[in-house]
Amino acid sequence: MVLGIALLFEGGSWLFALTKFAKTKGRRGYIEAVRYGKDPSRFLVLFEDTAALFGLLIAAAGIGAEQLTGNPVYDAVASILIACVLTVSAVWLAYETKGLLIGEGANREVVDDIRRIAAQAEGIKDVHEVLSMHVGPQFILVAMTLELCSGRARRHAVDHLEASLKRRHPRIRRVFVRVRKSAQLED
Repeated sequence: MVLGIALLFEGGSWLFALTKFAKTKGRRGYIEAVRYGKDPSRFLVLFEDTAALFGLLIAAAGIGAEQLTGNPVYDAVASILIACVLTVSAVWLAYETKGLLIGEGANREVVDDIRRIAAQAEGIKDVHEVLSMHVGPQFILVAMTLELCSGRARRHAVDHLEASLKRRHPRIRRVFVRVRKSAQLED
């Protein structure tokens, strides 16, 4: 009876978490949305509830098998399996969120788009390096090394580039640019 009530409450919580996550994941699949998601609060509850439901189902199966056979080994095996479920979910969650704790770059599509926008910007001769880091779920920091053109076009190139990047990717909040001198400018 206790397991049944726990399944009912955990199931309700899981269904609510799944519905909320489905709304935020966009067109990506569930695993891909977790992999590319930068806000662990959006999938943390779903992880926990999924692990809890598996644990409750395993517990119910272990207790049921013990009651039917009288063999306590089934309960012990169920306990070991529950520990495995909890371990796997904890390791997966740690793997998916570690980058946000130690600093994770923006995904490849965003970095490629930043490089493309910079290469096409007026006054920029060459893009040498693009580095990015998620400082928070909705905060990307970008550092770039650029070579600017000579002449009047270079005067506002960096300001226009920063505005273009922030317009295209609203999560970009800070852009730091290191200007590399070209051979023409050094003469």
